[in-house]
Amino acid sequence: MSRATLHFAVAFLLGAAAVLGFAPFQLFPLPILALAALAWLWRQASPRRAASLGFAFGAGLFLAGVSWVYVSLHVFGGMPPLLAGLAAFLFCCLLALFPALAGFLFARLRRDRVWTDALLAAAAWTLTEWLRGWVLTGFPWLAFGYAQTPPSPLAGFAPVLGVYGVGFVAALIAVLAGLTFGERRHWLQTGVAIVALLAVGAGLMRIEWTQPAGRPLSVSLLQGNIEQSLKWKPERLQQSLDTYLRLARAHPAQLIVLPETALPLMLDQLPRDYVAELRRPALALAGNVLLGIAAQDAQGRYYNSAVGFAPEGIQAYKKSHLVPFGEFTPPAFAWTMALLKIPMSNFTPGAAVQPPLAIAGEKVAVNICYEDVFGEEVIRALPEATLLVNLSNTAWFGDSLAQPQHLQIAQMRALETGRFMLRATNTGMTAIVNPRGRVERMLPPFGEGALLGEVSGYGGATPYVRWGNAAVLLLVVAGLAGPLLGLRRSAH
Repeated sequence: MSRATLHFAVAFLLGAAAVLGFAPFQLFPLPILALAALAWLWRQASPRRAASLGFAFGAGLFLAGVSWVYVSLHVFGGMPPLLAGLAAFLFCCLLALFPALAGFLFARLRRDRVWTDALLAAAAWTLTEWLRGWVLTGFPWLAFGYAQTPPSPLAGFAPVLGVYGVGFVAALIAVLAGLTFGERRHWLQTGVAIVALLAVGAGLMRIEWTQPAGRPLSVSLLQGNIEQSLKWKPERLQQSLDTYLRLARAHPAQLIVLPETALPLMLDQLPRDYVAELRRPALALAGNVLLGIAAQDAQGRYYNSAVGFAPEGIQAYKKSHLVPFGEFTPPAFAWTMALLKIPMSNFTPGAAVQPPLAIAGEKVAVNICYEDVFGEEVIRALPEATLLVNLSNTAWFGDSLAQPQHLQIAQMRALETGRFMLRATNTGMTAIVNPRGRVERMLPPFGEGALLGEVSGYGGATPYVRWGNAAVLLLVVAGLAGPLLGLRRSAH
């Protein structure tokens, strides 16, 4: 085996190992150590070689970390196994192009000065993660910042810089360690810098960025555990209706939340007496219900919606960031729908900015399914919103890493916003996440039940709510500016 092949294989294994830093394993130092080793491989590599190593790292990361894409395509989407496997493989390879770009940029622009190169590598890594969260509607899953939820000390950077900022700091620590490995003259200053960054993160976690507002609110998050393959069958409709009504009656609260498309009907198809009975347990406590259900407008357009019932009438949030192939078909890909058996796959996106729903005395910012992966979109409803609620149907991914990974993403949103995040899911993981990013309570996955708890609405705004990703993008520009200016001077 050649040295180049060996390094390629090592990079692949490093990427796969980095997955252990994310939920459910949560060995949060591992992604930093893996990236440090990759940076060590990048030190003397040509741009082409660094890109290939970055690609190998990314391939290992995504093939190990998002293999659940195959489950959704084949098991629940009905795609033939070979085609589903090929589609999942190509998708992971596409995602691996972003770490490849980071490696190329680093090798092309490095100046052989430790701090300049460390800032460059952290900036390049963060830039490509940000691009991955935007290009082709975005897929920021497994962004390195997500691994640094509590108990990681770097979680303190989340309310200030958001998940990409946390990833920037993690990458900076990793690259500093990787570039100075084996060089004693840099050990002291590198060690001091790493300890300082960890200490700053821990210190930031002690700051109360937001404050409780109003009285505590009792909540009941319902998990029906309706099997995805049976959910949309007409003969199983009554089972879904009965399940959620029974859970609501047995677990009353001021805010009762049903998950995404909990009831396989259109909103206007729901019997009035059923809605009245569903609301009754909450109304008895001066509260109400938030329900995930599909809705149709007068023009015949379908929306993946969350409906809140209030004395003033029905309020609705319409999902704005739809899932390609699952909720809409990208142009030129209509042929794929002949291979997939996905009900309600022709949704229309709602408005990008929608006001919070006034439910049970709170202003609720709703996000549906993987919308909570996009922190810059969640904060659009803030600081007005006092509470975050995510409605998900994670049955699409079976018993896979997707479930705990998605919960970890919710933890990051709570940290960024300084708000409680409530998750009501069909199969798991239904949970209450506090403003410190810690899971207070959670239902076991793949079981029917209701999660009862008490939360408070929060007011105020974290720095991230005020400026979004602007701050971390300024860090990225600063990290790239020095090497780019140096390259320009050398060209003259």
